[in-house]
Amino acid sequence: MEQNQGPDRRTLLRGAAVASGAAVIGASAASPAGASPTTSAAEPPMSFRADWNARPPSSPVQILQTPPTHVVVHHTATANSTDHSLDHALALSRSIQNFHMDTNGWIDVGQQFTISRGGHLVEGRDRAVPAVREGVHCVGTHVANNNNTCVGIENEGTYMEEGPTQELIDRLVETLAWLCGSYGLDPQTAILGHRDFNATACPGDVLYAMLPDLRNAVSSLMLAQGMEIGTRTVSAEDRPTYPEVPENEPEGEFLHGPARGPDDFSR
Repeated sequence: MEQNQGPDRRTLLRGAAVASGAAVIGASAASPAGASPTTSAAEPPMSFRADWNARPPSSPVQILQTPPTHVVVHHTATANSTDHSLDHALALSRSIQNFHMDTNGWIDVGQQFTISRGGHLVEGRDRAVPAVREGVHCVGTHVANNNNTCVGIENEGTYMEEGPTQELIDRLVETLAWLCGSYGLDPQTAILGHRDFNATACPGDVLYAMLPDLRNAVSSLMLAQGMEIGTRTVSAEDRPTYPEVPENEPEGEFLHGPARGPDDFSR
């Protein structure tokens, strides 16, 4: 598919790295001279559940002491809005929660975090932020049969034929660096797309194709901030199987592939 006119993905990712103070993508980054490596990650600016008047979950969210092994990139499968305001980002989170709870019957928002096209990072599922700060896992509902090992980021828009905004990419790189640093993960192996786990087009052909450059940008940012690249490994049985996307995958707002499978223990 042809991408709509605008900056190509390498330009977008290069902009993210420069805006974050990291090395240009493709170049080797190093910790600042004299700095000691650390796993303490810089928490990006974000809005919390109270900011968008989140409803309380219908049941307590499950917390696992074992941290996640992957960070999964999604798209919301909604319109590519030109409203980049914070008010729009907060309204989007309310809409997602209403859909997930009232239509899907889940206990709360499925994903842990949402990033709007204006680059606003918003806490999603209850306990998501405290879990990251404490190094534990807030179990979501966003990737079928793998929710106990994956933390999810929904990116506003549909990215089958065009790419995200620069603002979204900048915040996504920062958020991925925060999560990888907090959980001791290597961006090169930890950052995956929804379609790596389930038969779905999510996060869209264009955004999915950006993942290798995203991983490099995240690694560069972590090193530029003096963070160690994690060394945690994933056992073979826990690695994704790369299923085929069905031709009849549902289309529509918030419908972007399976989020809960028969083996999941949390809604």
